[in-house]
Amino acid sequence: MANENREIKSSLFADLFADDELVGKKNFLSLYNAIHGTDLKLEDTVLERKTIPQNIFRSVYNDISMLVNNKLIVFIEHQSTVNENMPFRMMEYFVHIMYGIIPAKAKYKQKLFKIPSPEFYVFYNGKDKLPKEQTLKLSDAFIVPQEEPFSEVTVKLINIQNGVAESLPVIKKCDILKQYCDFIEIIYRLQVTENAESKEAKAKLLEKAVREAIKKNILPDYLKRKCTEVINMFLDPYNYELDLEVQKEEAFEDGANKKAEESAVNLLKLQIATPEQVTQVTGLPLEKVRELAKSIES
Repeated sequence: MANENREIKSSLFADLFADDELVGKKNFLSLYNAIHGTDLKLEDTVLERKTIPQNIFRSVYNDISMLVNNKLIVFIEHQSTVNENMPFRMMEYFVHIMYGIIPAKAKYKQKLFKIPSPEFYVFYNGKDKLPKEQTLKLSDAFIVPQEEPFSEVTVKLINIQNGVAESLPVIKKCDILKQYCDFIEIIYRLQVTENAESKEAKAKLLEKAVREAIKKNILPDYLKRKCTEVINMFLDPYNYELDLEVQKEEAFEDGANKKAEESAVNLLKLQIATPEQVTQVTGLPLEKVRELAKSIES
């Protein structure tokens, strides 16, 4: 498998509320205002999309982390399955994001170094029945319970399922979130009524969902502009386990190639085999062996 510089695809939720170049930050601020009951204007607010440094933490990826006015960093995850470990994962995201924000020497200074205050939210629209809102706590996972936890991370889970979301203040105050929920509901409904098992059938189902949403004035401009990308987001979502597996394969292949090149160089230096014979012994391409031979001669 070739070693590729892979860029993790954004989910529809993350793209719509953060990554989209035209409306991402605008939509995020609308959601932020709905959560906090504020009326911040985009022209007066500094929003910085913060991502986990993939050159250091390639196996860790979160949906949305946005720095607001350099004071507050808001983490928002979207989930269609219940995950009670979100406080731990959010803590992990926060620490990794801080590596990209805080100077390396800051933690060793005697004077207190101020860091952005974190907030953690999960928007759930799966099929399991959950309360409208609930709080998940890191301390719930402690083996030894503590009345007053020495360390705590709280995550606010907001249920945006169809039939539940309509009464939520955040839905009433953020129209773009309501439209997102309506679009997801169209997809869920079509998945129930249509038998779409193959990738081609799923693509057709998604195309149908996009057409219906546009017709009903649900995310019309966004879906017209990014129809193909949106379909691909659902067909090929980011797979955490697969990414780890690929990384392991690449690490193994990199190590194997390195050993093969070292063997080839030794054989060439000893002048006991021709480039063609070195290729047979090491498995390296003849062109690569000739490159190694030239580097030795120079």
